[in-house]
Amino acid sequence: MRDHTSLHAWQEARATSIDVIRLCKSSWKPYASALFGQLQRSSLSVQLNIAEGYTFGDSPTFTRHLGIAYGSAVETGELLRLIVDAEIVDRALMGELLTRGQRIERLLLGMLKQRRQFRP
Repeated sequence: MRDHTSLHAWQEARATSIDVIRLCKSSWKPYASALFGQLQRSSLSVQLNIAEGYTFGDSPTFTRHLGIAYGSAVETGELLRLIVDAEIVDRALMGELLTRGQRIERLLLGMLKQRRQFRP
């Protein structure tokens, strides 16, 4: 059996977590520290909930963790857009990170729909 690292959603979430850490390291500003802190927590939550949920195998608990990961992915996307819209970080630097965030949301939503489709 493969492990959680074989899941495309986890791979994207991990890459996002690393990019967020790098972004915070290079672009941190005191007035936006709450945004950067919450961004780090939410992006980590996506990756870690996928990993933790996977340990429960094909169970409702895995589906619940995917739901939490999806919520955190939406939160991460909202924070990224807020950082861009508030001009804390230049939009040109955020392009790939924003795109990856949307891709993670779609991947997780697809996984959730598939898993819930087979549940009564």
